[in-house]
Amino acid sequence: MRRNGFFSPARIMVIAGHTFTQLVRMKVFYFLVIFVALMLAASYFEMPWSRTAEDSAEQELTILKSTAMGAMTMFSVLFAIAATALLIPKDLEDRTLYTILSKPVPRLDYLLGKLGGVLLLVAISLLLMDSLLSVILHFRTDSLLAHEMAVGKAQGWPQPDMDARAESISQQGVTWDLQAGIAAIFFKAMIMASIALLISTFSSSTLFTIVIAVVIYFIGHYTADARNYWLHSQKDGVSKEVKFLTQGVALIFPDFQLFNIIDSTIEGKKIAPGIFSRLATLTLFYSGIYSVLAWFTFRKKEF
Repeated sequence: MRRNGFFSPARIMVIAGHTFTQLVRMKVFYFLVIFVALMLAASYFEMPWSRTAEDSAEQELTILKSTAMGAMTMFSVLFAIAATALLIPKDLEDRTLYTILSKPVPRLDYLLGKLGGVLLLVAISLLLMDSLLSVILHFRTDSLLAHEMAVGKAQGWPQPDMDARAESISQQGVTWDLQAGIAAIFFKAMIMASIALLISTFSSSTLFTIVIAVVIYFIGHYTADARNYWLHSQKDGVSKEVKFLTQGVALIFPDFQLFNIIDSTIEGKKIAPGIFSRLATLTLFYSGIYSVLAWFTFRKKEF
């Protein structure tokens, strides 16, 4: 492995692997995984209040997906923020940071390796939770489908109606569109980990980093609404300076409403490939910007 140079993927992979191993040992990680697993398992049982209409089977599957993906979002975002916020302070406390930077290892490689380790753990966690959800959802969909078809035959439904009913229920099951929603959850976690990394490079308090990152996360869900309301309230039009200012705000606070495909996948809607690729590009853009800013802040910092 090269020791010199501005940028080395091999160095980044080594640091990411060490960070991954370090994070796996965190007890909070196991607690959150167990918590999410229990929520997913509990979602398997039929909830009496979910059966209120003819499309009760679809409602039950929607509630199952909503509960599971809500838990996935909570875990991935909170863990991405907390884990990233703890990395640099923990390396300082263990004096690991001094050892790494004295190799010498470029600080950009160090930051990208740390970020990569966090994202690797989040990705594997989501993959495991996705597998669990897919298994539960598959069996639940088959069970509800068999029940609905039995009811249809007993009541003498026409075959076209039974086919339409089967298609409607199957669309609420395991689909590629559902996987796109889970990928969007990872994209949100990736952006928030990059933001937490940036804050941690100039903050000496882990709690401050976590709180500010969480605030930015919630602001990101209302940025678009606030910007559109303010722009439409300007009676004399909007100047170029104001547009530039709003674009700057959008750069600082990412617009998480663009990631609403998560809600669409929960409802069983189709996701256009163009929308997914746009989200992937936007995620890489935001993460790249925050990582570069983190490097600019971190490269001159004295330890």
